Amino acid sequence: QLQLVESGGGLVQPGGSLRLSCAASEFTLDYYAIGWFRQAPGKEREGVSCISSRDPSTYYADSVKGRFTISRDNAKNTVYLQMNSLKPEDTAVYYCAAGSGSCTLVMGYRYLEVWGQGTLVTVSS
Repeated sequence: QLQLVESGGGLVQPGGSLRLSCAASEFTLDYYAIGWFRQAPGKEREGVSCISSRDPSTYYADSVKGRFTISRDNAKNTVYLQMNSLKPEDTAVYYCAAGSGSCTLVMGYRYLEVWGQGTLVTVSS
């Protein structure tokens, strides 16, 4: 069964940092664009960042640009989301998803094949 497992969430103070991991099992991430999405309480899920399968090119939502960095380690079959300068409005459940298309398609929720179960990030003093 294809699976993505997120980890690294937790409670952090404003201005702090967290690194989320998205690890794949039963398939290789190399061939997929990987997107990070988040859903805050009472809000719709939104795309945060994406890294393509090739290049690799990256995409960031305006709200996280300059603070978050996405990267991939194909040897570990894992994608990371480094989150710095965290704000209370970053509080959400963060999900990763693997898509067979470009980041443009992934961020548009198209051709997504596997979702992780989510990891909770809480930014609060």
